[in-house]
Amino acid sequence: MWLFNSSIGRKVTMSVTGLALILFLTFHCCMNVAALFSGEAYNTICELLGANWYAVAATLGLAALAVIHIVYAFILTAQNRRARGAERYNVTSKPAKVEWASQNMLVLGIIVLLGLLLHLFNFWYNMMFAELFPSLHFDAAPADGFGKMVSTFGNPLFVVLYVIWLVALWFHLSHGFWSAMQTLGWNGKTWFCRWKTIGIVYVTLLILGFLVVALAFAFNCAPSLS
Repeated sequence: MWLFNSSIGRKVTMSVTGLALILFLTFHCCMNVAALFSGEAYNTICELLGANWYAVAATLGLAALAVIHIVYAFILTAQNRRARGAERYNVTSKPAKVEWASQNMLVLGIIVLLGLLLHLFNFWYNMMFAELFPSLHFDAAPADGFGKMVSTFGNPLFVVLYVIWLVALWFHLSHGFWSAMQTLGWNGKTWFCRWKTIGIVYVTLLILGFLVVALAFAFNCAPSLS
């Protein structure tokens, strides 16, 4: 199948999976922002999206999308390096009109992946696994997402790591958004600059949402649960 066997097909697959993950991050950000207004409301959402069949199915689907996106990123990077051959060692200056994020997408992707693993451990593992396997010991109730935010962002080290992760995520997504549109053929002469602007604005608002939530809990500006 050309989606898996050709370079163009892999780029299309990466674009589609990347856009799907951006949509998930949008949903996740809206959910997190609720914690700035009401701890009870946030925990109600956590309870609603607990370890039921559709939450587990959605988690597995998102995991599959992420794995495909990451694997294809490494494959395409390796293909580009082989195509350039020894020429890549002769480049000593930045190519004209090539963004920094474009040149460092693999490094940014690795930072994003490490941050994602940290996030999954701090929240998803300690909440969903606590509900799936109640006999195991966990430090918080499965649906107490608000409590997990308080404890996680009360640790300055985690706050710094999350800020670094969000900065890398901004660079990765701001480039990836318009690049995906270009791969899918939705650019053209008129829409190329428009998609870049839309992508930067959208991703900036998205990352700011995550950042505001993290800093609000770090500086004790979030509402109390009671």
